[in-house]
Amino acid sequence: MKTWLLLLFSVFSGSFLQSNAQTPLPAIGICTSFSNDSLAAGSGFTFLEETVRKILSPSLSEVQFREQLHALRGSRCKVQSCNVFIPGYMKLTGNEVNETRILGYVDSVMQRAQIAGVKLIVLGSGEARKIPEGADRKQVTEQFILLGRKMAAIAAKYDCVIAMENLNKSETNFVNTLAEACEIATAIHHPNFRITADIYHMLRENESAASIEKAGNLLIHCHIAERENRAAPGVAKQDFKPYFAALHKIGFKGHIMMECRWDDPSRQYKPAFDYLQQQLKEAWGIL
Repeated sequence: MKTWLLLLFSVFSGSFLQSNAQTPLPAIGICTSFSNDSLAAGSGFTFLEETVRKILSPSLSEVQFREQLHALRGSRCKVQSCNVFIPGYMKLTGNEVNETRILGYVDSVMQRAQIAGVKLIVLGSGEARKIPEGADRKQVTEQFILLGRKMAAIAAKYDCVIAMENLNKSETNFVNTLAEACEIATAIHHPNFRITADIYHMLRENESAASIEKAGNLLIHCHIAERENRAAPGVAKQDFKPYFAALHKIGFKGHIMMECRWDDPSRQYKPAFDYLQQQLKEAWGIL
């Protein structure tokens, strides 16, 4: 009888542990210069998000790119994603769109991303995607969808994914909610075009966590900051748990990257990491 009970306990415990192992906490990363790598790693972060402009841009010479690559490969935090994708002067909507130039630029960025081991490029670029005054919104949206599909095909060639993020109305007039980003990604209908949920922008637009649930497997990446002043998590004790619970519900396995304003990183990084990790644990039911 005792042996049987031990066996039963062993099976139950193993099943329980396996169940928990299938839903690990998302990795917490940070959007910052890789010159802050040691401080970020020492504060608990495991991933760092740099800018395309700084490490992948075609404007960098081959020598400059190799120098950045050497620094990246020595970093403690992994750099697998980049933001600040399309320069503001390179328009993605309206009559000024130069498709040949855009696709050439995207190809160059993606080629370098593959070499650097960057797997995801966030498409924010509020100025570049801004709809020009007087333009027909429906027509411009269709234009962007066709262009996005071509950009995604290039990303696929280099084993990379473009993840469009929602931006609040103070930054652009096109795709201001996660729900809208989901509509665009659905219309583009390409496995290498997905979405980034920027929870800061969701908060600014009063968008509920329900949009995360509706996004489902289109959502592969997150940015986060507190609603007021884009502050680091914990400054005003912002409650992110409803959004995290939604991420947990859809089985989110991506990274959650802090994209904040910092006054004193050496003092703020660790408390921000600890605050966010605690909220994640509560949302994931890990006590």
